[in-house]
Amino acid sequence: MTLASIGVVAALGVGLGLYVPAALDAPLPAAQVQLSVPTPEPAAAATLALPATGSAAVALEGSDELLGSSGATGAVPIASVTKIITALVVLEAHPLTTTDDGPGITMTAADVQLLAETRAVDGSYAPVIEGQVLSERQVLEIMLLKSANNYAETVTNWAFGSLASYLTAAQAFITEHGLTDTTIVDASGLNPGSQSSTKDLMRVASLALADPVLAKIVSTSLDEVPVIGEIDNSNKLLGIDGIDGIKTGTTDEAGSCLLFSAEFAVAGETKSVVGVVLGAASSEDARNSVQALLASARAGFTELPLVSANTVVGSYTTAWGERTPIVTTIDEKSLVWSDDPVTVDASAGDIVIAQGGTNVGTATYRVDGIDVRVPLQTSADIDDPGFWWRIGHPQILFG
Repeated sequence: MTLASIGVVAALGVGLGLYVPAALDAPLPAAQVQLSVPTPEPAAAATLALPATGSAAVALEGSDELLGSSGATGAVPIASVTKIITALVVLEAHPLTTTDDGPGITMTAADVQLLAETRAVDGSYAPVIEGQVLSERQVLEIMLLKSANNYAETVTNWAFGSLASYLTAAQAFITEHGLTDTTIVDASGLNPGSQSSTKDLMRVASLALADPVLAKIVSTSLDEVPVIGEIDNSNKLLGIDGIDGIKTGTTDEAGSCLLFSAEFAVAGETKSVVGVVLGAASSEDARNSVQALLASARAGFTELPLVSANTVVGSYTTAWGERTPIVTTIDEKSLVWSDDPVTVDASAGDIVIAQGGTNVGTATYRVDGIDVRVPLQTSADIDDPGFWWRIGHPQILFG
């Protein structure tokens, strides 16, 4: 062998001595990831049993988005449903707790006169005895359970000094809570000028339920007040079909009205809804409409399968030809309203080598504004490509 040949071999030896360790230690490129997570088909559209006359609406408690509505969308007379707004405004100025009945209110000759005036116009009323002392809570209970117009005026006169001052406070409350279709001109709702819309009343109902004192009062079927005796709630649907409130009302101009709340279980979840029927032909028609609407709303919730465990939603492919599927790890389903769409977004991180069962990402299903997250895993190992692949692919390892 010539000296030149010996030099070449020596150089190759040195080169290999440097290259092989470098190739074996070089970082491997990340596997290429591909994801394609299927979107669940929507459930069947709900069919709400909305009344053919008057107007109605139903919504999830606390939500401004209606599940459905019918009839007039603007302001209409709401009769004694007005008293819920009266109670909210009074309680904002003179709040109670669940253990505090509030100050005593002494019935005066003026309150006796209010009773006479209420009876003269055939308004709903409860007896008044001059000198009797009732707590704030008791006055509110009489106003709401008996729907007593005279007690609505008694409590607002006590709380604000006059009707005019009460109406100022009521307007401030209406503005504060964005009740753009609502006008209040009296405390009882006997005046047809006290009006609201089905949309606004969904918010009013949720506000009432958010106050634990008011929520307790409107869910009370029967109570007893000193001297007056037993008072039963004018809402005859309490305790039926999960109904736990809220207020009835009837006048010639408003028809029969019923603002209601209810809880029911579907697929192990509790749903709380509020709703209203306005302008029914009679109290019986209003009750029947509420029950039909509530039953159809309950039926409109469906437990929708989102994904099954071990569903292949993508894959990793390496530069050395290995491939492993990406799979979901759990069965997941969710309660959806009607045919509300479900959206899905998925992401998976970079991997180089990994064992099967390694968590690599998440599929996120958005259902009615709620995110349901499903972990994603590799279903097989991705191994190191080994000696011969490493030393044979310098262009991949070193660029």
